[in-house]
Amino acid sequence: MSSKRKFIHHLLPALLASGLFWSPAVPAASVDEARLSRELSQAEYHVREFEKEVQQQRGGEKQVYRTKKTALDRVQQLKLAYPDDPRVEELFQRTKAALMQSKGNITQIDPSWLKYLQNEDELKKTVSQLSQTEWDRILKAQKDVILDDFPAPDVKKVMLTEMEGRTVVLKNVSYPGNQFYGGTGEYAWHGKPSSGYYFVALDGRQWLGPYEAIKRFRRNVDTSLADVTEFTVLGKIVDVAAEIPSAESKKVGSFQMGWVVEPVAIYVPGHVAAWYDAGADGSGVYAGEEKVAEIKKSWYTHTSVPDNVQPQQLLEIFMSAIKEKNFDLYVACINPRWTGNPNSNAQLRYHWDLHQERFHREYVHATFDKPHPIQVIKGFNASDEQENFFLDDEQKDLLQKTQGDLVETVTVDSRAYDKNGKQIGSPHPHVLIRTNGGRWYVDDYMVRF
Repeated sequence: MSSKRKFIHHLLPALLASGLFWSPAVPAASVDEARLSRELSQAEYHVREFEKEVQQQRGGEKQVYRTKKTALDRVQQLKLAYPDDPRVEELFQRTKAALMQSKGNITQIDPSWLKYLQNEDELKKTVSQLSQTEWDRILKAQKDVILDDFPAPDVKKVMLTEMEGRTVVLKNVSYPGNQFYGGTGEYAWHGKPSSGYYFVALDGRQWLGPYEAIKRFRRNVDTSLADVTEFTVLGKIVDVAAEIPSAESKKVGSFQMGWVVEPVAIYVPGHVAAWYDAGADGSGVYAGEEKVAEIKKSWYTHTSVPDNVQPQQLLEIFMSAIKEKNFDLYVACINPRWTGNPNSNAQLRYHWDLHQERFHREYVHATFDKPHPIQVIKGFNASDEQENFFLDDEQKDLLQKTQGDLVETVTVDSRAYDKNGKQIGSPHPHVLIRTNGGRWYVDDYMVRF
């Protein structure tokens, strides 16, 4: 390169920086207003449809939004092509807000919402410790205990007279998985052909009493026990049976000889121990059962339902009864029509169990919206101003005498939240009912929050 060219090569950047050389600006690309307006209109339509879909969820999160992808695609393309256009920016902000709302409402968790879980954990620890102590006591009181359940003594080589009355500890007995009805009774089989079988008798009070006690413990204290399907059984050998250990009605396979075991106690390590007690109501008790009710009384936010209870207040009491495992208060909240006979009581307990599981697996609290207008479903409504406009006093008196009881309902929506404060699903309606202006009751008690 010549010296002159080198000089210019080094000098040019400095001259450009000093502004001594003028360079015309590149003109901005012209905007096709007609095209932009058309694209904005199309995008705004899809955003509006997305917003409607989000609003329909009423704070809940939907797994798949039909209009979401198209709305986001359209607005993203506009934002990239026209980043400085105020109309595009406004639509972008609307889309941003709708997208956030589509993820569900999020609220600040009040520590009091989680208090029931902390109380339950403390009570579970107390019962677990008492259960370990009681199990050790029961085991120590037994004589001639077989601690290693397998291999089982060979039925073909050992006489019943040698085994009858001996105590055996059977670990990991599967129930109801191994439950079956045999020719000699109802059993849970435990074992296999290569190591021998035990048949735990299920059709007597020695099993039913302790097992029902464990169910009470689950309902009153430890909801997580619903997942437990294996138990440690302490029992006495009482007989020998030949059965086909199968739950099928048409059994296949060969007969197996096994020792029949009559339960004395059932243990779920880390949770609860229960045992047969002929003098107890239900023929069984669990460790610490007599203390549980007293301990739980200190938890209760509410102990009764006021006669003048308002709809939202009633649902709050109903929810607290479930969270704090106050079954009596739960029943007191419910329309008496659904209580008082064996079939309805079974339904109450079934839905009680479902409510318990939801408050441990899905959500931890619920809030309640303003009640919808009260509806009259039966009887004459003397406060209906429009009807009163057309009716004279004599007609009103006649209707009050002939229309029967005044039955009113009101609907209140609940919003459930998980432990992170996120709303779970859309609000759920709850129907409350009252008769002749009396106390409100929860009518559809089975509805989730």
